Amino acid sequence: MATIKDVAREAGLTVTTVSRVLNNRGYISENARQKVNDAMKKLNYQPNEMARSLRKKSNLIGLIVPHIRHPYFAEMISYLEREAYELGYRIMLCNTKDRQEREREYVDICKSNRVAGIIIFSGSVEISTFEELEIPVITMERYLETATASVRCDNKTGGVLAARKLIEAGCKNLIHVGSPQSNPELPADDRARGFVETCEKAGVGYQLIYPDADDDSKLSYADVVEKILKEHSDVDGIFASSDIIAAQIIQGCHAIGKKIPEDLKLIGFDDILVAEITSPQLTTIHQPIKEMASLAMRLIKGASEGEVVPRESVLPVRLVERETV
Repeated sequence: MATIKDVAREAGLTVTTVSRVLNNRGYISENARQKVNDAMKKLNYQPNEMARSLRKKSNLIGLIVPHIRHPYFAEMISYLEREAYELGYRIMLCNTKDRQEREREYVDICKSNRVAGIIIFSGSVEISTFEELEIPVITMERYLETATASVRCDNKTGGVLAARKLIEAGCKNLIHVGSPQSNPELPADDRARGFVETCEKAGVGYQLIYPDADDDSKLSYADVVEKILKEHSDVDGIFASSDIIAAQIIQGCHAIGKKIPEDLKLIGFDDILVAEITSPQLTTIHQPIKEMASLAMRLIKGASEGEVVPRESVLPVRLVERETV
């Protein structure tokens, strides 16, 4: 009896490509699809429909996140759980704490539990981990060639809106505090690109500063805040890549008697609860967390039922004006 490896060999393609054709997942050229179909006919290959039907009976969705402490992920998890429940699914939550070995382990656990799909927020898990999964995989704020689809917000426009607002408010010396630099780059890195392009177009001075990965995992940005306020005394506008960073900048300014927005104007990103409870309340870029969660669950449902789903979905962001500009 022919196997998927036999089909791949006959078609002159990888097993991963054949698997994607069989599961209608990801971009497949018509040429590759035809080669697979021809090879299947020649070898009389029959997919294991019984195994597929067993997998589809699961109502679990594997949710793999790097942190559950971070308010952004806490809010996203809440919306995903709500959307899953309404669609008849249940969430299996996996917290990796940014450890690559845990990510691989949790993917294996999802497979053994025959989950209906996986939603993953990750910047480090290896692409090969997903190559032969026969279940939908939705990435959030990351693009993977081997995933079914990705969902993200329009990060670059967020950077543009933040820089433009600070410049319109009269700022001449700007700083963007980004997320820790990673390889490969993530969609969130586009926030810096939008910021830089807008500053350069307006002829306004800017700098990019990145916290350490360890500080980011601990949600503690005291060192980078102190560096900015001590070494860049002329800064009059800051765009922070998260509301958590922005909130700690407010604390740092208060500690040294720097007033916001009189002495320093500040914009965050995410628009989570913390943006409304800082003093002053934080002007920020609203990320459509609820809509992203809803879309991710609908993509899981559609893909698991054999629908062809969009490879990439980008949701719009908007500026929410409060008191820090």
